[in-house]
Amino acid sequence: MSTTTLPNATLLSTYESITPGSAALAAQAQAVLPSGLAHDSRNFDPYPIYVTRAAGPLKWDVDGNKYVDYFGGHGALILGHNHPKVLAAVHAALDRGTHFGACHELEVRWAELVCQMVPSAECVRFTSSGTEATLMALRLARAYTGRTKLLRFRGHFHGWHDHMTNGHHDHFDGSASAGVLGGIADHVLLCDPNDTDGLIKIFEQHRDIAAAILEPTGAHFGRMPIEQAFLKTLRTLTKDTGTILIFDEVVTGFRCSPGGAQQVLGITPDMTTLAKILAGGMPGGAVCGRRDILDLLDFKRTKAKGIEKIAHPGTFNANPVSAAAGIATLEILSTTDANAKANAYGETLRKRMNEVLLEEKVKMAVHGSYSGFHVYTNPDKDDITPGQFDATAYIAKMINAKKDGFANALRMGMLVNGVDVNSGPSGTISATHGDDEMAVTIDAFRSTIRALKREGALS
Repeated sequence: MSTTTLPNATLLSTYESITPGSAALAAQAQAVLPSGLAHDSRNFDPYPIYVTRAAGPLKWDVDGNKYVDYFGGHGALILGHNHPKVLAAVHAALDRGTHFGACHELEVRWAELVCQMVPSAECVRFTSSGTEATLMALRLARAYTGRTKLLRFRGHFHGWHDHMTNGHHDHFDGSASAGVLGGIADHVLLCDPNDTDGLIKIFEQHRDIAAAILEPTGAHFGRMPIEQAFLKTLRTLTKDTGTILIFDEVVTGFRCSPGGAQQVLGITPDMTTLAKILAGGMPGGAVCGRRDILDLLDFKRTKAKGIEKIAHPGTFNANPVSAAAGIATLEILSTTDANAKANAYGETLRKRMNEVLLEEKVKMAVHGSYSGFHVYTNPDKDDITPGQFDATAYIAKMINAKKDGFANALRMGMLVNGVDVNSGPSGTISATHGDDEMAVTIDAFRSTIRALKREGALS
């Protein structure tokens, strides 16, 4: 079980004392994996935890420590770990075969659910990941419009392919990041989020914008919120100029609501990219949207129009096991109040974490929306009030923030007190989080804040 910090112990010494198994595996991993990692966001100093099992809102590491989990499978697990109906569907699919190299009935049902639930989805093409989904969406947009430019927003993440690497956490000037051709970066336009004047100017200066892509709740699931008025302006400008509007709902799809952020916001894009919850915790992604755009993937329709078809192979597209997990998950979300439960927990959790900050007289803030939360650590020591924090006013500071180790220390404190958040520090919530997990989280947050004070990291 997890251990709280001892009176005379530091967070680091406590962490190291309770995670020797993780330390050993991290050392072993260094020999065969770059940085010992399979995903950049799992980077953690001095080493990450190694998890051996999970259930509902909880997970256990190799040393037996138990954690309330807000990493949430990188946001894929709205129903928590190992939901019985999802597991049953996966086991049944495994018994039939993991890969047929052929069409199968599950992919049809999976696609039908996406089209029923997502407002923009007239048809859908499955991929193996969210990165692949955004890659295909952008290729479709360029082919459909015959244009070359892509409009993105600083801080927003859309995968790791070449058009998406700059402007996310560095290269905010639009220059190419390592390994990317300058000619590719030259065709990507970057705009500051919520900068309406700048947005209008870009559309005035560039008549060859094929697509505009963004996270509809703002970068990192609303850590840098997008104002709805800005979204409406973007929707108007894209319609007026024939630019394809793409909502990247890899995170928000089936999380904000059964129909994603677009259903709640009442703004329908031309295309939507999906992953994570789409496949019920298994690998899988999709691009969906207007049929006339996705017709570019259709053999007969492109032949009839005399236009070139966009090729799209993919060994694991609509894998039957992923399809089974996705179907079970989407059926649950479309017929229960799972989204509402997770969203309500998020609202209460943010409120109670801010109450801890007020009680401890710490000028940080917990903010967010739907089933997510973000801790603004206030590196510039601004005069902010927890619970009254307007994150939109601090987006520029968030984008330009330098890593100072404080977020790592805060996450370490949460870990030694039995809670795992991601490196934001942020978290995603499942429908299985309840009163017990809330109590552990608030106690962990309070203990962490007090430990950081004792160690001089907080004044």
